[in-house]
Amino acid sequence: MGDNLSATGSIGIVSARRAQFDTPLVFRSGAVLPRYELVYETYGTLNAGKSNAILICHALSGHHHVAGYYADDLKNLGWWNNMVGPGKPIDTDKFFVIGLNNLGGCHGSTGPSSINPETGQPYGSSFPVITVEDWVTSQARLADFLGISQFAAVIGGSLGGMQALQWSLSYPDRVRHVFAIAAAPHLTAQNIAFNDVARNAILTDPDFHGGDYYQHNVVPTRGLRLARMLGHITYLSDNAMADKFGRDLHAGQLNYGYEIEFAIESYLRYQGDKFAAYFDANTYLLMTKALDYFNPAHDSGGDLNPVFARAKASFLVVSFTTDWRFSPQRSREIVRPLLHNRLNVNYAEITSTHGHDSFLMQDPYYLDVMRTYLDRVARECGQ
Repeated sequence: MGDNLSATGSIGIVSARRAQFDTPLVFRSGAVLPRYELVYETYGTLNAGKSNAILICHALSGHHHVAGYYADDLKNLGWWNNMVGPGKPIDTDKFFVIGLNNLGGCHGSTGPSSINPETGQPYGSSFPVITVEDWVTSQARLADFLGISQFAAVIGGSLGGMQALQWSLSYPDRVRHVFAIAAAPHLTAQNIAFNDVARNAILTDPDFHGGDYYQHNVVPTRGLRLARMLGHITYLSDNAMADKFGRDLHAGQLNYGYEIEFAIESYLRYQGDKFAAYFDANTYLLMTKALDYFNPAHDSGGDLNPVFARAKASFLVVSFTTDWRFSPQRSREIVRPLLHNRLNVNYAEITSTHGHDSFLMQDPYYLDVMRTYLDRVARECGQ
């Protein structure tokens, strides 16, 4: 993903910031977090009217480092570096862009691995189960902290797209444009099943210790590794896996055993090991549960028409042909109630071979769709 540092539009060196909130946050579950911190990065300049701010909402394993690189690690490019920067679709010469690590994350914001000031120990299993609505509430508080009363756009892919949709419902007057990319109005039973299997890999790891593994100085590596391997399969398309790996043998011959034999096995184990080395298992559990719980039409019997009646934003909904986890059909389920409510909505279905991960890729047509729409947003901001 992304481009190299010498490419046109590199945003250059960036640094993370930290915002502390002492007003208690009441979760949808009824749990209360007395105080918390959010880690975030900003790119570009907020204009005099504070009308050009864009919020980037990350997906399951994402974080605040959206674009640019760090002074002490030039190879650590932001996860959407191909999309955000000077002259790129989300143009930091025109927009003030904010990326944050969501509450419950493991990249600096308060989460299960953070120290609970009341106990002096990591929150661990005591950290509240979180929802997309809770994230949006915390993001609105970050906007207040930064003096932003309304976003020009809230943009996200996958779980990030669900957050963007929720912004239009929770704070309809605080967002002018919503970008829901490779998203869905709720998970299917199949997707919930995938998440449950992934969580069970973690929950049954002997090193999990009920979520309080920090005190035991261990990590449920095996469970987290398996969870990531399963998830990664669902992010790719069959064609992409066939083109990249086919039935190639890792060592060029069959070994008639259960160690790595096929190239795809080697790749998945590498991805699992890499992920388990830096991501927190409790955070993975929280993020997948937030995916499962997202269902704006829960109280309306599954009917999204009355739900989006309160939305005021304009929408860009983007899907990808080979995304079988959040298929184009799921995006069209978002488009229909928007049209029903006579909201301004644009829909793009991008032909891509990359599966669900397409929203992260360097696809010229996809980038042009984003750029064209965002040029319009920039003009509205006077940029």
